[in-house]
Amino acid sequence: MNGLLKRALESGETLEMIYLSDKNQLSQRKIKVVDISSNTFRAYCFSRRQPRTFKKSNVLSIGPVRKKFREGA
Repeated sequence: MNGLLKRALESGETLEMIYLSDKNQLSQRKIKVVDISSNTFRAYCFSRRQPRTFKKSNVLSIGPVRKKFREGA
C-alpha cells in the first residue's frame, strides 16, 4: 500500500478506497493523497469535500479509480 500511496502522491492520481472508521462505519471514498506518514496519510476526500487523515490500518481496499464502461457502447 505504501508504494501505491507514494505513486499517487507524486502523480496526483485519484484513488478509490474502502475504509472502516474507528466507529466501525464502512465507507467507499475517492481521495487524492496529499501527505504520507508512518501509520497515517492525509488526503483530500471528494465525498466529504475536505482534507481528512486516514489510518493505514483501517484501509480495507485501495486502488486507482476504475473507469466505468457500458457494454455495447
